[in-house]
Amino acid sequence: MTAARAGRPAGKVRAARITDLAALGELSRLCEDDAAGGRSLGLPVTGPRIGVFSLFRLPLGAFRPHDLLFVYEEDRRVAGLVRVERENHRDDWTIVELDGLTGLAGAGAGDLRFRLVQHVLREGQKRGAARFHVACTDAGGNVELFMQAGFARYGEERVLHRDGATQLPDAWSEERVAAARILQATPRDAIALMQLYTQVTPAPVRRLEGFRIPDWERQGSNWRVPRSSLAPLLRFADIEGYVQEAPDGVALQGFIQIGVSREDQPHYLRVMGRPEADLAGLIDFGLADIRARTGKNADRNSGEGVIAPVRTYESPIDRRLEEAGFATISTVTLLMKETLVRVAEPALVPAGVRSLEVTRGS
Repeated sequence: MTAARAGRPAGKVRAARITDLAALGELSRLCEDDAAGGRSLGLPVTGPRIGVFSLFRLPLGAFRPHDLLFVYEEDRRVAGLVRVERENHRDDWTIVELDGLTGLAGAGAGDLRFRLVQHVLREGQKRGAARFHVACTDAGGNVELFMQAGFARYGEERVLHRDGATQLPDAWSEERVAAARILQATPRDAIALMQLYTQVTPAPVRRLEGFRIPDWERQGSNWRVPRSSLAPLLRFADIEGYVQEAPDGVALQGFIQIGVSREDQPHYLRVMGRPEADLAGLIDFGLADIRARTGKNADRNSGEGVIAPVRTYESPIDRRLEEAGFATISTVTLLMKETLVRVAEPALVPAGVRSLEVTRGS
């Protein structure tokens, strides 16, 4: 039975207020405690797992003007919350937290969360959202809930973690960096990065994510390419990207995105590369860069450690990370819902078609 058929919960969904901060922090914490009977997206991080509460423990404090947070309130009690990050240069919305406790009137946590998701979808259609993204563990009815709401699963990611007590590699010299053909990424690399992404990403995924060259030109705190389940970590980090040129110097063989945490959170690595390329050196460079940027020249640990998401089709990057001291802590499912209708319109050439994207009305 779907949440919709089970009947609507008796409470109401409303926008969060600053006075809800304490209640939301407690709700987020309880939903990470299996004994409390709550449900969350189950994204992993210290551990054995690094939960949403530890990742996003400031549900209002880290907010940006274009982000949204809604709560489910019943009899003056906050029993559910959904938090959405909106990308300011794309019409993409990402659900980064979805928590629910059993309601006072007996409505289950799944029913509350389904209602919150439906509210986000209605808001998104009113505001012209083109895509809704979410990543979650396949537990607690998470995947079923989103599929009932019209989401489609399009991939999985392994989340790997390197313990903070493990020593980081020594900093690389400039000569070693140059010999490995590693350069800091700039907007001028956008075309080459798009080509690399196209070569390593299956066509159905490329179509759904819909990246364009201008997306690769944007660097900094709002940089969400390549997308990952843990991209929300980047708002708590100083981000840099590096490319590794192929031996022939014509194309790129690898890319690494490094997020050095400003908070009590893990650092972040996202690696992308050609399957035939050996990216072990690029990963070692990324870990060494974290050490250099955090000033840990005497104490060589990395605080809460380093976390790295790897999609299942990106092997053997996962094996290179394991060789560098990472271990898998979770597998998460990637889901997306489009509000675009793709149609084909005959072009003014024989047997030609071109693709159009037409926004569907709410």
